[in-house]
Amino acid sequence: MKKILFLLIGTFFGIVMFKSEAASWFRIYEMFHFKSFHMYGIISSAIATGVVIVQIIKRLELKHIEGSSITFVPKDKGFIRYLLGGIVFGLGWALVGACPGPMFTLLGAGFFPILIVIAGAIGGTWAYGLIKAKLPH
Repeated sequence: MKKILFLLIGTFFGIVMFKSEAASWFRIYEMFHFKSFHMYGIISSAIATGVVIVQIIKRLELKHIEGSSITFVPKDKGFIRYLLGGIVFGLGWALVGACPGPMFTLLGAGFFPILIVIAGAIGGTWAYGLIKAKLPH
């Protein structure tokens, strides 16, 4: 039953991503050329929603779906690694016109060439896992 719930939530999220044009290459192109507020509005509303939900979880001490406590572990301090990670992520996003959420939305919408991008993302994640211990974290 839990997996069906997650499938329904994911499907709803994909529909919202597609209908809001967050998976549109043209909208992403506009964003990176600072020609439209559309994507910045979507991202800003996602950040605001996330902040509100995290505060609700913390204040009401909500539990995980399996009953365990939800804990938030603070990130390590650092500027350079977050800057470099953001640059790599942004370059990849600009290059392919999609970040991870919209990649799967585009696949679900029938844009099958995105499978090449998904394979590259999985391969990049795998490669990072191999060299993670050797990187200066």
